[in-house]
Amino acid sequence: MVDVTALGARVASSAVAPLVRRLFVRDGPGAGLVDRPVRISALVSFRGERRSVTPEDVDKVAGELVRRALTAAGPGERPVDAAEATAVKDALARTLARLGEITVEDYEAVGLGPERFARELSAGVPPASYGLGEAGTLLYERLLHTASLHILNFLTQRSTYVARQQTVQTRQLARLVQAVDVLLERLPSRSAEDAGFEERYADHVAARYGTLTIYGLDAGTREWPLDTAYLSLEATRPQTAGDGRRDTEYPVVAAEQVLAGHDQVFLRGVAGSGKTTLVQWLAVTAASRVYDHGLTHLIGRVPFVLPMRRIVRPGTELPFPGDFLRAVGCPVAGEQPPGWVERVLRARRGVLLVDGVDEIAADRRTAARHWLRELVRAFPGNLWLVTSRPSAVPEDWLAAEGFSELALAPMGRDGVATFVRRWHRAAEVAASVGESLLASVRSASELSGLATNPLMCGMLCALHRDRRGFLPQDRRSLYEAALTMLLERRDRERELRGLGGVRLAYATQVQLLQRLAWWLIRNSRAEMDRDEALGIVGRALPALNLDGAGDEDVYRALLLRSGLLREPAEGRVDFLHRTFQDYLGARLAVQEMDFDLLVNHAGTDQWEDVILLALAHARPKEAEHMLRRLTDLGTPRGTLLAAAGLRYAAEVAPEVRGRVEEGLATHVPPTGFDEAREVAQAAGDLVLTLLPGPEEVSHAVGATVVSTAVEVGSEAALQFLTTYRDHPGKDAQTILAAAWRHFDRDRYAHEILAHLPRQRPVHVYTTDDLRTLRTLGGWGHIVVRGAYRVADLTELIVPERLTLLSLDAPHPVEGLNWLSAFPRLEGVSVFTEPDETWARQVPAGVRLQYPTHSPSLDPWE
Repeated sequence: MVDVTALGARVASSAVAPLVRRLFVRDGPGAGLVDRPVRISALVSFRGERRSVTPEDVDKVAGELVRRALTAAGPGERPVDAAEATAVKDALARTLARLGEITVEDYEAVGLGPERFARELSAGVPPASYGLGEAGTLLYERLLHTASLHILNFLTQRSTYVARQQTVQTRQLARLVQAVDVLLERLPSRSAEDAGFEERYADHVAARYGTLTIYGLDAGTREWPLDTAYLSLEATRPQTAGDGRRDTEYPVVAAEQVLAGHDQVFLRGVAGSGKTTLVQWLAVTAASRVYDHGLTHLIGRVPFVLPMRRIVRPGTELPFPGDFLRAVGCPVAGEQPPGWVERVLRARRGVLLVDGVDEIAADRRTAARHWLRELVRAFPGNLWLVTSRPSAVPEDWLAAEGFSELALAPMGRDGVATFVRRWHRAAEVAASVGESLLASVRSASELSGLATNPLMCGMLCALHRDRRGFLPQDRRSLYEAALTMLLERRDRERELRGLGGVRLAYATQVQLLQRLAWWLIRNSRAEMDRDEALGIVGRALPALNLDGAGDEDVYRALLLRSGLLREPAEGRVDFLHRTFQDYLGARLAVQEMDFDLLVNHAGTDQWEDVILLALAHARPKEAEHMLRRLTDLGTPRGTLLAAAGLRYAAEVAPEVRGRVEEGLATHVPPTGFDEAREVAQAAGDLVLTLLPGPEEVSHAVGATVVSTAVEVGSEAALQFLTTYRDHPGKDAQTILAAAWRHFDRDRYAHEILAHLPRQRPVHVYTTDDLRTLRTLGGWGHIVVRGAYRVADLTELIVPERLTLLSLDAPHPVEGLNWLSAFPRLEGVSVFTEPDETWARQVPAGVRLQYPTHSPSLDPWE
């Protein structure tokens, strides 16, 4: 039996819209310019003086809607027989006839939305009075909802008054109409069994992935609803120059949009940058039955979250599609109809979210790539997102499989501010405390260097509150303070000491957690069996004074009280976040004096943070020994690790520091934009002292030098960039114009932008950006990123300056007539589906183009 609930949505807009229009009178010329609300009953075509159809025609419209829906079901799949189909038609006709009776005005109806408007129409038309059973009632309700959606959309198109008064609802309706058509194309004819399981699975996805763990809330960790906690991140889209060089990575796209332009994406991001959070958000959004989010590529799809640490187990093969749910421990896996996952993938409806390639051993990654290749080839047309830490696999690791590569960008100033304010609202802390933290972060380069991702920002917020404004100034101190808060103060502040069980002192918890972490690191594992954890705890007990407590009791105390361990599945144990595992493992490595073991793994990506944190824990002579060994490796990776390590080591002899700086100098200036990013991330402000000045470099080298300084992103970097603001290289100028979101907006605008040619494209995201450009006397080439109001653009952009405009945003209902406000405008780029009416609205002499991808640095090149 076909899924009844899908039938209403399976009548295309091209079929519904003409039927809906027949219910209303035709307007004469100029009707779209009405400037007042109109009662809907005055617009219908079957009542009053302007009647052009008969009441019987309403019956025909209802009958045609029912017929088209049942035709979409296919032979042998119709949920109602002929008699009940007639009853559905009668009930629907009576409901549509109420358009001539209700007293609602057009703009009020749009404000109600399709669900509430459908209820308004159906008032007094009980389906039971027409003898409708369960299937017939469902079909009636779905068809009424579809008709209501198109009625409201018709009203917004008829009147610019409605569009202006109900801007948000108008855009939502337009997106819903588009979503219905997308759903029609994507949603196959499913059995009732498949449809029923899909709903239960969607509910599981929403419950399982609908919350985030936020550090520091409630003196420890707390689950936060995803819909309020999610912070839109940005991903950089690498560009390739015409000569084959890798172009700069500053062109950005909203992270949740990474699958909009590419079916297969390989996304890199550092620890805590939000990769798993993005996976959760995409899964919940795809599983939701809400379609007005504007992400049409996720509509009608089914998400499969596949954490690599869970599905790659020692001695086991990677799962086939039918085993996906079972492999991740999904509680509804036993209910799935045989072959369901394969049917979803063959219908090209899957969103496969493969999280954490870096969390599996290096010797299993080749097998993982082959597994991905075979699945992509066997089930083309699905969406794929694969995530990893940056250095886990080589560049273009999945390029042969058709994956586009992107990287999560560090949080900018606005993102950090948004996160901090949301955190303090959720923690019910005075807003002034959050503003005090933001002031500290912005004024101290050490803190701004730490506040680059959600994990670190959460810890900073918690410690700022916990320590009444005093904050650690380096990464090691930050982690140490976070451990103290999580392991020691958590129980005390929440009065958990009297609840029985083993009581573990702070130092004891750290010792045991270190052993678990170091075992995982040395064995290239992200999680362990519970029996393995019990063995490690048991072997440590004789050296601990715990009054004869058994390994099971001690393990349970660690699991329940530390907040750092968890059991993601029955019999499995891991750390809540890889960052804490690396920190604790590095601590024990130093205690055990395993320095050579650390350096010998410098070429292994999973050990990178462990080595840096070990340098932070080490005593001066131990740190110097490691730095010498890293430099003596003679490899780029060893040299950059040593350079990064200078910022971690508390004390370094001048001779050792000099050797490290000499090694770093061989990488300056960087030969390309990828190397610029690596050098900046490794050396920070140190590299600024080695970069050449503008008078010493070619245009190409100047661009990579500027890129390096922008990646450093500190106050010293901004000061360095002022020396390049007059550099004649076009690429350097373009990078400078695009980088202002990495720094204080107003200061950057006046110290950098004010000295650049006004035709270099500047990307704006907020009205504050536009106001800042206005203080400079306006700008010639503006790229608008994200949603906007036409009134803001016409008010804040200096008309006499603007010559090129690019709009990378949901398009406004007003069309493009407003562009006439800019007399010197030469061209406009619209990054959306073309509309045949826009060409007629663009002023004479203005070029209109529809690029197929989100804008790069310069959309007109």
